[in-house]
Amino acid sequence: MTDYRGLSFWHDTVPDDLTPRPPLGGDVDVDVAIVGGGLTGLWTAWYLLERDPSLSIAVIEKDIVGFGASGRNGGWCSALFPRSTASLERAHGRDAALAMRRAMIGSVDEVGRVAASIGLDIDFVRGGTVSFARSKVQLAAARAEVAEARSFGVDSIELWGQQKVKAAGALGATFDPACARLHPGKLVRGLARALETRGVRIYESTEVLDYAAHTVTTTHGTVRSDKLVVATEGYGATLPATRRSVLPLYSLMIATEPLPDATWREIGIEHGQTFTDFRHLLVYGQRTADNRFAFGGRGARYHWGSAIRPQYDRAPAVFDHLRRTLGEMFPVIGDVPVTHRWGGPLGVARDWHATASYDAARGVAWAGGYVGDGLSTTNLAGRTLADLMTATESALTKLPWVNHRSPSWEPEPLRFLGANAGLLAMTVADAEERVTGRASVAAKLMGPLTGH
Repeated sequence: MTDYRGLSFWHDTVPDDLTPRPPLGGDVDVDVAIVGGGLTGLWTAWYLLERDPSLSIAVIEKDIVGFGASGRNGGWCSALFPRSTASLERAHGRDAALAMRRAMIGSVDEVGRVAASIGLDIDFVRGGTVSFARSKVQLAAARAEVAEARSFGVDSIELWGQQKVKAAGALGATFDPACARLHPGKLVRGLARALETRGVRIYESTEVLDYAAHTVTTTHGTVRSDKLVVATEGYGATLPATRRSVLPLYSLMIATEPLPDATWREIGIEHGQTFTDFRHLLVYGQRTADNRFAFGGRGARYHWGSAIRPQYDRAPAVFDHLRRTLGEMFPVIGDVPVTHRWGGPLGVARDWHATASYDAARGVAWAGGYVGDGLSTTNLAGRTLADLMTATESALTKLPWVNHRSPSWEPEPLRFLGANAGLLAMTVADAEERVTGRASVAAKLMGPLTGH
């Protein structure tokens, strides 16, 4: 039997022995079949039962609930969406873009509300995100972000001066209150247990081989259903029907030993706050409930053929880069040891545009393409899909991501070359800005390809 301890810091610290539930025991018939035991599928099941408690629902998962990005992410329940507000406005119009922003901001509180309503302790604290500006170029980017937010009038982003931030070399920062720190393992595992008390059947250790309308073919039998939800995110690249719909992009993380409160006071990050800076090759972190840094970032390369392998979760060079970066941002931590190293694939649509979609004629729903911003977006997806699947007219079913169709990713070798060229461009952009002190030309050229 696979030992899921060690998969991430979150898996090691969740109050759950992670023993897999029994697999599917043969052919079954249900009202709704859900492919994927992550937060998209679980939230969809939750809200479907809110609308119709009589529904029979089966969740089919290859490993265990929360095995993928839902259990390995940075613990940011934020209002971030893969496409910026300006980009959404260009694609869908101003009213639609603002509606999307309001829905994302509301989703942060909705996650905390549901967790509290079922007595689920997920270390949820809505402390906001501090984005440090550690150079003049980054400070200009921070000011531009605040100005853009003010022009739309929805996000309440503040500009902090140098006297209010303590990160090494920071000239200022932005503060976005629409983010909560949480423990993703506690959320996904706890939500699954709550769903089981409401009658949802969860089959783990059951690999989905393929699916079509009304039928899911697995290694342990066939699930027949009136409606189907495809909730595989980056792992959709392993299935025939979605192989080129999503690109699995790896993001890696580290966690340190706990730090004393005195050190945290010197650092200046409060409980509940998440943090990043304005570099192009994204980094992200939080102060955990037990006073550790949980810190991650991009940098791992894309693998040929959208391959997903356990060995890709560990990239020593990226882990070393993350530890150096953390020390550069907060020198006061000294040589505090790293206790956990992990990673995994997240899902990227070709146009960096997440979707929540439903084909009523076939009875097939799907959502994903969160590009790492999934802890709140999965909740919004669950509510949106539940409304679409039950023909419930609502503000959610009119949001611009509903039934959005992203183009397919290019075949290899174009996919491999393009994805890794993008990674290289962001690395070069950061180096260029450090050397020249000017905004990177490479970053400007890549902007349309990264949702900005």
